[in-house]
Amino acid sequence: MAAIYTILVLFLAVFVAGLILLVMAAINFDFSNSEIPPGVNEPVKLRIIHVILITTAVVGNILEKIGICSQISFVRYMQGIKALGADQKLFIEDLWFEKVPVRIYQPKVPSASPRRGVMFFHGGGWVFGSLETHESLCRSLARGSESVVVSVGYRLAPEHKYPAAYEDCLNATVHFMRNAEHYGVDPACISVCGDNAGGNLAAAVSQTLAGRADLPRLRAQILIYPILQALDFNLPSYKQNQGVPPLFQERAAFYVLQYLNGNASNLEQVLEGSHIPIDIKLNYRKWVSEDYIPEKFKVRGYKPHVLLDCSTEVYETVKRFCEPNLCPLLAEDAVVHQLPESFILTCEYDVLRDDGLLYKKRLEDNGVRVTWCHLEDGFHGIINSFNREWMSFSSGKRGLDNIVNFLNSL
Repeated sequence: MAAIYTILVLFLAVFVAGLILLVMAAINFDFSNSEIPPGVNEPVKLRIIHVILITTAVVGNILEKIGICSQISFVRYMQGIKALGADQKLFIEDLWFEKVPVRIYQPKVPSASPRRGVMFFHGGGWVFGSLETHESLCRSLARGSESVVVSVGYRLAPEHKYPAAYEDCLNATVHFMRNAEHYGVDPACISVCGDNAGGNLAAAVSQTLAGRADLPRLRAQILIYPILQALDFNLPSYKQNQGVPPLFQERAAFYVLQYLNGNASNLEQVLEGSHIPIDIKLNYRKWVSEDYIPEKFKVRGYKPHVLLDCSTEVYETVKRFCEPNLCPLLAEDAVVHQLPESFILTCEYDVLRDDGLLYKKRLEDNGVRVTWCHLEDGFHGIINSFNREWMSFSSGKRGLDNIVNFLNSL
């Protein structure tokens, strides 16, 4: 018996040692392809977050290889593992809007008049994220603005490809707008909000509802470092921040391909820009071009990218990138002109910075009022770090305060 116990202990020790070595190897590899710009405050914290993300991914990969669970399932589990418990200032309830799971946050303090409503779509590249990952952010939005916040648990890729997430967010929003008074919300004061992929979904839902005569007009759209196009992954911010964690240039393209097709085939072509025919690119250059990025954002060593053509076979797999419901930056002026007042948050050290800048320009060119918050020392995902105790960043809190102030101004 003792011999068997000894063998088991040795096996476990070897397994753990091997696991640690694999994690260290992965971390060293990724560090050689990543950078923390000098403009980021508290860079050590960002590096630690990066290490945690890499370690989680590597362990998930090992578990997938030995047949315990998929890497994606493990990462999703680890991301949503922390439970916050009850909130003294909010009623929190899990419901279903149509067939879509939602979590609704309602202030406990009585209100003499109907409240604002906020439909919130979480980020995570359409692959990750959940009601749990953005629980703290949604609570803060509800408490700070005394609004009713509805967080939407939309279907994720690669299991559910485009347009599943968009359809879930749209259907949940329409349901809430039609039943707003039941939740003590003014139907004319409902906004959509989201970060990263959630910002994409908020923009797409806002565009779709802009032409609906059977529903109240949305009060506002709040887009937090949104991804809004997939035609050009070589805009200045994509090149300048291609190795800045936690979102690399390659991962941004990877996620949008997972959402579109459920796999990352043609990733190389998407990254180099040989996935869209030149004539189509030129047609959209009026909206998607480094020419419309202010010069001050190009000073960090940006060099213009050469236009490349593509094969018919590759284009056939990604041609839906030209659909506004997937890439809202490509919507026609007639649609953009109808959009509600907007808030856009961008971060200097984020590959998605220029998506936000280009959409800001499009909105303003079409007479839409835009409140813009740019975090000069910010990086992708920083808003979700605003209250992580010793892992929090002051810029994240500053960005959240700007969002709450905008909501309170509506």
